[in-house]
Amino acid sequence: MSDVSARQAASLFCSATASWDTFLMLWNCKPQARAFRYVGHKDVVTSVQFSPLGNLLASASRDRTIRLWIPDKRGKSSEFKAHTAPVRSIDFSADGQFLATASEDKSIKVWNMYRQRFLYSLYRHTHWVRCAKFSPDGRLIVSCSEDKTIKIWDTTNKQCVNNFSDSVGFANFVGFNPTGTCIASAGSDHTVKIWDIRVNKLLQHYQVHSGGVNCVSFHPSGNYLITASSDGTLKILDLLEGRLIYTLQGHTGPVFTVSFSKGGDLFSSGGADAQVLLWRTNFDGLNCKDIIKRNLKRLHFDSSPHLVDIYPRTPHPHEGKMETVEINPKLEVIDLQTSSPPVMDILSFDSTTTTDTTVRTLADKGEEINSYFLNPSLLSSECSPTTSKKKTEDTSDFPSESQRSIPLAVTDALEHIMEQLSVLTQTVSILEQRLTLTEDKLKDCLENQHRLLSAIQQKS
Repeated sequence: MSDVSARQAASLFCSATASWDTFLMLWNCKPQARAFRYVGHKDVVTSVQFSPLGNLLASASRDRTIRLWIPDKRGKSSEFKAHTAPVRSIDFSADGQFLATASEDKSIKVWNMYRQRFLYSLYRHTHWVRCAKFSPDGRLIVSCSEDKTIKIWDTTNKQCVNNFSDSVGFANFVGFNPTGTCIASAGSDHTVKIWDIRVNKLLQHYQVHSGGVNCVSFHPSGNYLITASSDGTLKILDLLEGRLIYTLQGHTGPVFTVSFSKGGDLFSSGGADAQVLLWRTNFDGLNCKDIIKRNLKRLHFDSSPHLVDIYPRTPHPHEGKMETVEINPKLEVIDLQTSSPPVMDILSFDSTTTTDTTVRTLADKGEEINSYFLNPSLLSSECSPTTSKKKTEDTSDFPSESQRSIPLAVTDALEHIMEQLSVLTQTVSILEQRLTLTEDKLKDCLENQHRLLSAIQQKS
């Protein structure tokens, strides 16, 4: 396994992970470790996230689809198709009404979750879009791309309202702080940058990793930032003091993702070693408001810029020697890992709407799932498609002919239409690839022409 994505659920003892093995795993760690494996994607699952209420689970994949799951034993899912290339990122708005997806087709797409339909696309990036995240109030979207830009989008007028560029490397990941005033970027050039979007300036600049930074996550208080890097380490930054405070070593290989829990007392990390590590924090003993009051006296012109500054002045590099704590759980932390938990496979039939599932239980069938997974239906009865409007669930895994609400002929016709749409999607993808190659060749020609003109001018 060469990629793992981990996210914490609203419950502190439940998490979801996505991997190159094409599976989506749901982990229930209390009172007894168990795992639920959701099967439906046909390629690498690149991103996964719980809805704010925890009753839905969204996943993105290199198979160009997005799936919306009910995280329970039945595992019903809806499949969304609109992107013409692998989907790299997925994110719910804070109210759970919208979903933003970022893709290698250079676009960001926004979806309505209640009506389960595509709303609009955002086009301005000129290369693969690696990540897109909503602001806490849902009015903005931040995105990063391999075109070395970070863009801020207004969800009301659907326009790009701000742009941050970098001449060295591109950002692998970007996200808002809890107040929505700053964004943090994880750079392929080994850097972590904090930007203040109110005054459009670089606020803090950290160079603490020896490899590309793949992911960052803000603590709910906004005082700390944790980073995951290809150098195999996690690092925790104190944003108020502007310094590195912890270096965590637990993975053997690149660390691809990290995420704080909703309460901030736990965080999870996933890496190329096919492991997901769950960590408990102990660095936020002081009350958030007390820390901010304590740092208000630092608002003078001689201090280094930090998050409570209103007018940041210059980039704030952190390259000097810093007193940090390095933690290696293999040496200093008790390993609480238990034996392999029982796994329940939940197989999803292919469908572009809501799919029924059949369950193959590897664990004890008599065990009841944690109450966290007993969620309401995927959609409200007023907004859901006809295929999901059921007041009572069927007890059998497969509906009988008498229970079918759609005639077989109509079903065959719909399947044929979906096949044609799939062919059309592949055609558009091929055209997109050819257009990208043409753009690259044109760029090379222009560069060669510029060099020739420069050479001629020098000779003359």
